[in-house]
Amino acid sequence: MANQIAKFKKYVALLDEVYQNESKTAVLESDATLAQAGANANEIVIPKLDMDGLGDYDRNSGYVNGNVTLTNETVQFNYDRGRKFSVDNMDNEETAGLAFGKLASEFIRTKVTPEQDAFRFAKYAELAGTKVSGTLSAGTDVLAALQAATAAMDNDEVPSENRHLFITPALLIAAQNVDTNKSRDILGAFASITKVPQARFYTAIALKNGKSSGEEDGGFEKAEGGKDINFLIAEKSAVMQYTKHKVNKAIPPEDNPDADAWIFNFRAYGLSDVYENKTAGIYLHHKA
Repeated sequence: MANQIAKFKKYVALLDEVYQNESKTAVLESDATLAQAGANANEIVIPKLDMDGLGDYDRNSGYVNGNVTLTNETVQFNYDRGRKFSVDNMDNEETAGLAFGKLASEFIRTKVTPEQDAFRFAKYAELAGTKVSGTLSAGTDVLAALQAATAAMDNDEVPSENRHLFITPALLIAAQNVDTNKSRDILGAFASITKVPQARFYTAIALKNGKSSGEEDGGFEKAEGGKDINFLIAEKSAVMQYTKHKVNKAIPPEDNPDADAWIFNFRAYGLSDVYENKTAGIYLHHKA
């Protein structure tokens, strides 16, 4: 079985490219080199640094001793989803792999990525240090709300160099249609601006399990009590975001008791969280 899995590993790299191209939240992906694999498959180890502040300098005794603490925190993945696919038998494994590659790429583009984005936005909205609700009817309203958000983050001493704005297309267009210089000054303060379809931009979502009655199609939906997000600002260092795609089984037709078809098990899992001392780095504005 290991040899069969190895033959399809090259397609996983292509799937990762599809994810990066289609994901609205890919810009927040954390540096994987800063995290280590945990003792269990569903966890990673993340370093956390803490240190004492300044103390009075004494001319006789000199400096006050201080402590620096580097701890490794084990964090479990909070997103783990999967699907099993059947691909009709082909003349050879290479052809089957190509068919699976096309199927999986479309699956990631239309199903996996929208759900992962929705999950992340909902999680960051839940953990946001500042949450504001209101109706943004005109472009001037949008710019005023963005100015208020920037001022609040500045006041909380959130670094300004790596703030990323996620906003619905309609609100971004409205803001851009206001006086060019004013909109340029406000919108230009962000490291990136990403338009997010409302269909994946909620404060809370419900994940369908793919098995229960009414949930067979899987995917996600807006949760009861969830609100539409107008915009969300995330300072990248405040976020823990790690993603994995894995094809952990490739079963050939001769080992499939149900059909003359290849079976592929696809799994997507990862972590979306906010550092507990950096919640000010997430600013949420949602509809009332």
